[in-house]
This record gives sequence, structure tokens and C-alpha cells, in this order.
Amino acid sequence: MTTFYTVISWLVFLGYWLLIAGVTLRILMKRRAVPSAMAWLLIIYILPLVGIIAYLSFGELHLGKRRAERARAMWPSTAKWLHELKACKHIFAEENSEVASSLFQLCERRQGISGVKGNQLQLLTDSDDVMQALIRDIQLARHNIEMVFYIWAPGGMADQVAESLMAAARRGVHCRLMLDSAGSVTFFRSPWAAMMRNAGVEVVEALKVNLMRVFLRRMDLRQHRKMVMIDNYIAYTGSMNLVDPRFFKQDAGVGQWVDLMARMEGPVATAMGIVYSCDWEIETGKRLLPPPPDLNIMPFEQASGHTIQTIASGPGFPEDLIHQALLTSVYAAREYLIMTTPYFVPSDDLLHAICTAAQRGVDVSIILPRKNDSMLVGWASRAFFTELLAAGVKIYQFEGGLLHTKSVLVDGQLSLVGTVNLDMRSLWLNFEITLVIDDAGFAADLAAVQDDYISRSRLLEVRLWVKRPLWQRITERLFYFFSPLL
Repeated sequence: MTTFYTVISWLVFLGYWLLIAGVTLRILMKRRAVPSAMAWLLIIYILPLVGIIAYLSFGELHLGKRRAERARAMWPSTAKWLHELKACKHIFAEENSEVASSLFQLCERRQGISGVKGNQLQLLTDSDDVMQALIRDIQLARHNIEMVFYIWAPGGMADQVAESLMAAARRGVHCRLMLDSAGSVTFFRSPWAAMMRNAGVEVVEALKVNLMRVFLRRMDLRQHRKMVMIDNYIAYTGSMNLVDPRFFKQDAGVGQWVDLMARMEGPVATAMGIVYSCDWEIETGKRLLPPPPDLNIMPFEQASGHTIQTIASGPGFPEDLIHQALLTSVYAAREYLIMTTPYFVPSDDLLHAICTAAQRGVDVSIILPRKNDSMLVGWASRAFFTELLAAGVKIYQFEGGLLHTKSVLVDGQLSLVGTVNLDMRSLWLNFEITLVIDDAGFAADLAAVQDDYISRSRLLEVRLWVKRPLWQRITERLFYFFSPLL
């Protein structure tokens, strides 16, 4: 009997170390950033079982077999649609400004489509204005409404949007609503999901959280886009979820969320429509291509207006493109660069690009919320401040609530707005969308918004920062080490 237990013990011991060795080899064989690999290895060696389970659950990008098959199946029809769209040459910009040229070339070569011109844009910075404009557009919709949000939280004006959407469905408008399962958990637990379906709205719970499938699909892969398309003519996107800030997360202690949305009219709605089509097919298996390009875009043939490139990210979309776009934007800056984000955990490449921009004379400013709803990200962000301040970057801490706007402004000409946070999750994991706008007029509007943020912020002073307590420095470094995993 003793021999039996000895053999079992040795087999368990051997299996244990073979498992650790196997996972270690898998991490090393994957082409990932060195800090990320080192952080995973440290967790696995300190807490082996916890680390292995965590890595198998969250360490690799698993879309799931069924969704991956749908993603592969949809591309022939999507490629054909894009080819037909290229025939509408009058909507594509033939040239860009000097500061935007490299970025637009990158996007065209990676995505196979140029930026589109003839768009009208309006920046909306007040949640009530966004909701009211959205309700008006929904009430005037004649054919179709497509919406996708990470969070839809019932309460306040969000309920008015829901009522208008149900009314549109009842009068015959095709209404489709896709919401992330984790982000919109309160919505799916409320009566609103059933009420909408009963009214005729197609409601889809995207990337449904299922603990039974935790090893088959990465559970923290989320649908983080915020988009609305109406009649293939009007489109919205930006940082705002479908929530009323007066009711949303009031117990978080960070104040009301401060967001920015762009309302657009023009052919950019078609570019965003094909992104929604891909998301819908990956999630439901149903093909939903936008209307034929000639019918959709002819009204804008002679239009003048903003030139916009749409960048979509996530499984099935060009890998690493949003990260490349941010790097290209930073390196293109010659005069000034302003960035706003609620969550700042940049890659080493992005951090070095920002610091290098400041060191070569670019006036670089980063606006972050002073209070953050994520303690982990808040501490991890602080770990980058010393290097940024040493390089000459100005860091503004917004005190008017949780600044949730994601924006980049370069030299008063090139603007990026959308859903992408400057953290690892947004850059390499989630389904995200960013608009790249090459237009001095829009840039002036965005600059005015950012100036307002700065007026409600406190500039972080180097002399005070270096005097912070030792325990804060230790905490920052601890979270910094695990920042590649956040």
C-alpha cells in the first residue's frame, strides 16, 4: 500500500510540474509582449493553480469555435461588398493633410478601404443633448435602426430612448439592438429586454457570460463598441454608453460620467454599417449587409464635408490596427498632442512614443480623471506618471466627475474619437471602434471641448508628485508589474 501511495504521489508531483512546464512553454511560444509574458509567468510560479486557471481563462484570445467559424464564413461576402463600395469613387478622399496622410495610408492598406468624404459631423458633450438628438432621429426613422452598446442601464432618459425604439419597431421600422452581456447585465435582468422583444425589436445578448464555457471562450472579451445607425444615413459613436449619468453608478464615488459623442450624416454611416454587419453575423449567424452602395451613397455624390476613416478592432478584424493608428498619430505630431482617456495603462511602445514626442518639442497633454471607478487601473496609471513628467508631458487630473471621453487631437487638424481606452484591453482585446477625422473645423470643436476639460482639471506638479508617500510608490509599482494583464 505504501508503494502505491508513493507512486501516486510521484505521478501527481510529476503531473504538476509537467503542467507548469507546459503552460510556461505555451506562454513563451505565443508571440506576445515581453512584459505580459513575464507577468503571467510570475503569477503562475507564485500561485501555480490559480495562475494556470487564470491564464487558460483570460490569457489567450478565444472567440469560441462557433463565432470563429462565423467570422471566417462572413469574409467572402464582406469582401465582395467592399469591392462594390470601391466603385463609388466619388465618396473617397483622394488626398489628406500632411499630418493625417500617414495614418490614412496605414488604414487603407490594413483595411482595404480609403477614408470617406462628404460627411457632416456634430460633437455632443452633454448626455441630455445626446439622448434628445437620438430620440428625434429614432422618431424620424423610416427603414432601419441598428444599435450596439457595451452598457444599457435602465433609468432616466435611457427609458425614453427605449420607448422611442419600441415605438419605431411598432410602426414597421426594422430595429436591432446588440448589448454586451456583462456590461448590460442590469438591462437583461430588467423587464426592458422582454418589453422590447414584444414590441418587435431584435435584442441580442452579445458574448453571453457562461461560466460553464470559461475554458472554451475568453470571458473578458467584450463588445465595447457604442454605435447607432439610422436609415443608413445617420450614425452616432463615441464614449457614451446608453445610460443617464444622473442615475448611473451614483454609489461609485466618482461623480457623474463625462462623455463625448459624434453625430454624423453621410457615407461614414455605410462604413460603420459594415462593422455592425460583421458583429451581427458573428453573434447571430445572420447576414445583414448594408443596402447596395449606389442606393445608399448617391445623395452624397456632390457633398462636401469632413473626411473620416473608420477603424474597427476585435477578433476577425485587422490585428493591432488601433494600436498602430495611435502610434502613427503620436509620431505625426509636430506642434501639440492632447489625449483624454479614463483608463491609462499604455503599452511600452505607446508610452515611449508619447515621451519621445514631448522630448522632441511637441506640447503633450494627457487628461485623466482624478477619481477612477477602477482601483486597479487607477493605481496602475499612476505608475507611468514619473516617466511622463520627466519627459515633459503635462498631466491634468479632471475633477468634474469621471472623465470617460476617449479622444486624441494632433496639431489642430487630426482627431481620433471613439470607444478605445489607452489600456491593453481596448488596444488588443475588445471589439472597439475609432473615427479618424482629417478636418481643421472638427479639430477646433474638439479642442474647445478639451480646453473645457483642462479648465476643470488640476495640473499635476512634479515638485508635489516626487513627495508622495513611500507606500504609494510601492503600491504603484506593484500594480505596474501587473499592468500588462489589466
